[in-house]
Amino acid sequence: MDRFVEIGSFTKVLTGTAMTRMAAAGLLEVDAPVERLLPAAPGTGITLRHLAEHTSGLPRLPPDTRFLDPYAPFDDAALHRLLGRLDKVTLRPPGQREEYSNLGYAVLGAALVSAAGTAYEELLAEHVLRPLEVEEVSVRPDPGRRLLAPGLFGGERRPWTMDGAILPAGGLWATPRAVADLLVRLAVERRLGDLAPSWATTGRMRWHNGATRHASLFAGAMEDGRWVVVHRLGGRSGRTDRMAVELLRDSGSQAS
Repeated sequence: MDRFVEIGSFTKVLTGTAMTRMAAAGLLEVDAPVERLLPAAPGTGITLRHLAEHTSGLPRLPPDTRFLDPYAPFDDAALHRLLGRLDKVTLRPPGQREEYSNLGYAVLGAALVSAAGTAYEELLAEHVLRPLEVEEVSVRPDPGRRLLAPGLFGGERRPWTMDGAILPAGGLWATPRAVADLLVRLAVERRLGDLAPSWATTGRMRWHNGATRHASLFAGAMEDGRWVVVHRLGGRSGRTDRMAVELLRDSGSQAS
């Protein structure tokens, strides 16, 4: 419980929560066009809300991703070059259809950084982590406290490079204990108010998952307060999701 693991796209929950908190504090408007905060091509119609809700029309991945380490080339300079031609990258006009986009959350994170005037990890601490009293979340945890999938000959498998521009979409590390605290304090106790649009909803469950090269996570909470966090090293992320849903279903059967 005290080792840091990759949480993948559960990072989006924290990014979206930071957006709603900053909006409540008057630091930004969720329906503002992205070019109000970033040097993006004008006239795309993309707002911060579109980015958070995956309705921006942006593709799932940035251009020029690599096979083995897809996000390594996508640093801040690459993102800013992309912003100038954002109108050429979109697949469709914003608001038409929900389509999951890691690129969209990279742009959203950059917009939050611009609005806050501080680094992503600092705005996250100020608007989300400290109010929730959660500490074990990091961009670059001590290598001695990281838990990675085992590799050949007793070594560890190398994680993807996700501390560049893609960070707000899926680059955070946390202890399983911290993920559980975040899930409960956000989705069950509602300590920060209404949930951010980053969360997915299936029936009476609010959830988000995350998958990186060699790790997967599912965190979900039911309306009646039952919750589950499953993190796995290796294996397919779909199996992680199914395990978590089965645990929630079984806990409901036992309760009845």
